Amino acid sequence: MSEFTDEERAAMKETAAERRAAAKRAKSADKAAADLEDVLAKIAEMPDADRALAERVHAIVTRAAPALAPRTWYGMPAYAKDGKVLCFFKPAEKFKSRYATLGFEDVAALDDGAMWATSYALVSLDEHEESAIAELVARAAEAAEAA
Repeated sequence: MSEFTDEERAAMKETAAERRAAAKRAKSADKAAADLEDVLAKIAEMPDADRALAERVHAIVTRAAPALAPRTWYGMPAYAKDGKVLCFFKPAEKFKSRYATLGFEDVAALDDGAMWATSYALVSLDEHEESAIAELVARAAEAAEAA
């Protein structure tokens, strides 16, 4: 009996496929364009609610931190600095969750005392949430640049 859910196994398979594709692209002069195309394709195949959120998150991240490189990560849209994922969008449908998630990896260095959030539930976005996301992403990108 496997300890992984069907969704987790699917994410691992997507990661293996992403790594094979990345190895092939490493020789390509247009790797960044191909990675962006993969992200946009992943967003396009999401159910309507997740897609709407992912499109907004993508626009916010690319505007707030244009130096981050879009790429897929475990089959999800992600944004990296020097090859390390800084933040990612996890659609609700992917893991049968009641909300989508905007997550940050440790390279984001969003440290705030002895405890801080590394992921945020997203059910809708208005100006307030969009501004908060832009601030977090810009702060994370700045911290990653300084590291």
